[in-house]
Amino acid sequence: MDLGLSGRRALVTGSSSGLGEAIARTLAAEGAAVVVHGRDERRTAAVAGAIGAAGYAVGDLTSDAGAERVAGAAGRVDILVNNAGRYESRTWSEAEPEQWVEAYETNVVSAVRLIRRLVPPMRERGWGRVVQIGGGLASQPTAAAPQYNATLAARHNLAVSLARELKGSGVTSNVVSPGAVLVDWMRPYVDTPEIQAIVHGNDVGRLGRPEEIAAAVAYLCGPAADYISGATLRVDGGTIISAF
Repeated sequence: MDLGLSGRRALVTGSSSGLGEAIARTLAAEGAAVVVHGRDERRTAAVAGAIGAAGYAVGDLTSDAGAERVAGAAGRVDILVNNAGRYESRTWSEAEPEQWVEAYETNVVSAVRLIRRLVPPMRERGWGRVVQIGGGLASQPTAAAPQYNATLAARHNLAVSLARELKGSGVTSNVVSPGAVLVDWMRPYVDTPEIQAIVHGNDVGRLGRPEEIAAAVAYLCGPAADYISGATLRVDGGTIISAF
């Protein structure tokens, strides 16, 4: 299926490895001109070369200056995928207020910085896509990593608010909400009780693959998804179950 991404330029944040790399690779294979983003120039450039990207942007999105550098390097952007973020496993007693602030800055405000810079030109052109990468912990948080769970909820919430703001503009805002995904850093932990509980707790009986999440993102980025706004597309094997 041709998703209609040829001629569109996409910036995927946090795409020098893991899930972000899979998303960038999929969008590039669908014909989009992809800009790979990361904080390590060597690794970011290597991924860009490997997937035939249009270019790459290096910068730390937790500062205005870093976001400005990334937006400038990306140039005109039709598709913004806010994937960059960080997970830290902290208990309630370990997560000090400064860790909450740091998590919010990294996982939420970084996305806002790029939205403010890149979405207004999309609106002027009358077409664009913004996709936040969220997660099931936004709606069904665990006791672990409370500061991270809260940032996921904020990502989901801001996507819906942005969709309302962009009403009738030709620019859509949606969320892809992955379950546990088998990225490289997780492989050593696959046989641990925690990961096996996730595997046995969903309907498919396995972890997700990065390319499966990437396929959902690519769909939302194309014209076939014109009628989807403010939605959460769960790709989690049925970990989160809701009839509505």
